[in-house]
Amino acid sequence: MSERQIVAMGGGGFSFGLDDDGRRLDHYVVDLTGAAKPRICFLPTASGDATTYVVRFYDAFPARRYTPSHLGLFTRTVADVRGFLLDQDLIYVSGGNTANLLAVWRLHGVDQVLREAWEQGIVLCGLSAGSLCWFEAGTTDSFGPELAPLNDGLGFLAGSHCPHYDGEAQRRPAYHRFIAEGRLPPGVAADNGVGLHYLGTELAEIVASHPDRCAYRVDLVGDTAKETPLPARLLP
Repeated sequence: MSERQIVAMGGGGFSFGLDDDGRRLDHYVVDLTGAAKPRICFLPTASGDATTYVVRFYDAFPARRYTPSHLGLFTRTVADVRGFLLDQDLIYVSGGNTANLLAVWRLHGVDQVLREAWEQGIVLCGLSAGSLCWFEAGTTDSFGPELAPLNDGLGFLAGSHCPHYDGEAQRRPAYHRFIAEGRLPPGVAADNGVGLHYLGTELAEIVASHPDRCAYRVDLVGDTAKETPLPARLLP
């Protein structure tokens, strides 16, 4: 059995553009599979299986270099979801609505299969909703324009998570407020362009596609949220 691996991206990858700079996190994640022509399955559930998003995925991972596929759950064409997902080297989760993603996954049993895939050493990754979903809790805009706590994540990783930490003005203050009020447990925030690489349940490495980006540990000290920068290794 291979090591369990998750890469949670604050934002980035092909969703942020197909230029080489925007793809650094994607290349990093793909390399973790160790496969010469990795089998990559895209889960666009959080976007409602948006066709344009799926097309961008196939543009980013062409068949000449990868074995790409996607699993749609709104118009489902795969009967054996378990077999389909467990036949991958990498499962890549889109951004979008995290609360909807979790509800649909649980309805189709995808949450259970993803845990099995993780335990078998299939690399899991994603950005935004695809980053938050692996944690117990985090900040989300799933319920409207104002950020709110989400406390029913998959829980593969302990604590809370805040993606887009530098990309949206309200992310940092909202995350601090929710932790200070006890509405979220302490956790880790990630700027856009930052990937949190977990081996098992431990944060093993932080990588970034830009030199001015990093992650942050946010803890509760007394009745205040305290932020500690976590430097990232700049990807080549």
